[in-house]
Amino acid sequence: QVQLAESGGGLVQTGGSLRLSCAASGRSGSTYGMGWFRQAPGKEREFVASITWSGLTTFYASSAKGRFTISRDNVVNTATLQMNSLEPEDTAIYYCAVIGDYLGSRVDYWGEGTLVTISS
Repeated sequence: QVQLAESGGGLVQTGGSLRLSCAASGRSGSTYGMGWFRQAPGKEREFVASITWSGLTTFYASSAKGRFTISRDNVVNTATLQMNSLEPEDTAIYYCAVIGDYLGSRVDYWGEGTLVTISS
């Protein structure tokens, strides 16, 4: 069983930056890596970014590419999401997950989420 804990959410103005962190208690050899998802008010949950356990391969949704960066720290088994040039449309609850493929179509474990709010 993998336990996930997100942190780093908060309030930031348009154009600002935030760094989200996700700490994982462990991993399965059959999984792909870790990913970030988000769910805005009134919207479905959507994929944001993914990274393999090795940290060598990353993938981004079009909404995140060029602004967000996902990374891994293998020593402490964490994943981070650096978010720059934030816009009001980025306001959402952000969820960390252990995933089975690069698009996050298979999710094995979810974190509880952390709220990101972008103000004008």
